[in-house]
Amino acid sequence: MSPRLFYRTLAIAEAITWTGLITAMILKYGFDAGGLPVLIAGSLHGLVFLTYAFTAVLVGVNQRWSIPLIILGVITAIVPYATVPFDIWADRTGRLDGPWRKETSDDPRDKHWIDSTMRWFLNHTAALVGIFVIGIAGIMTVLLIAGPPGGWS
Repeated sequence: MSPRLFYRTLAIAEAITWTGLITAMILKYGFDAGGLPVLIAGSLHGLVFLTYAFTAVLVGVNQRWSIPLIILGVITAIVPYATVPFDIWADRTGRLDGPWRKETSDDPRDKHWIDSTMRWFLNHTAALVGIFVIGIAGIMTVLLIAGPPGGWS
């Protein structure tokens, strides 16, 4: 799967889960459907949100986006549906072009420890997937223990 397809898949999934969460909130607050729809849709959205954020960082580093652009890519997940126009813009401006950078090139930037670490993980897919899963599971666990945002005070 290319960086472009990987990023696009998560950007669209993130927008879809926004639809589920908004629908669940309408059911809960507009039709007194209880909290279960929001619990399910919110949990799914949180999972996809975190996966999208990890993906935006990975693809951004691979595609050599600037740090502010990587941060903007992650922040678009906070605004409903903003990941899709950002994805379209990134694609149209060539920021998603190219393969995964698994090999060292003559580019001096390939000597940076971030690039060499990324290349190692790209060449050891099981480790990369493991880091994704452990990172996302850890953050989700902390958030589930903390409870919903309204109960943090």
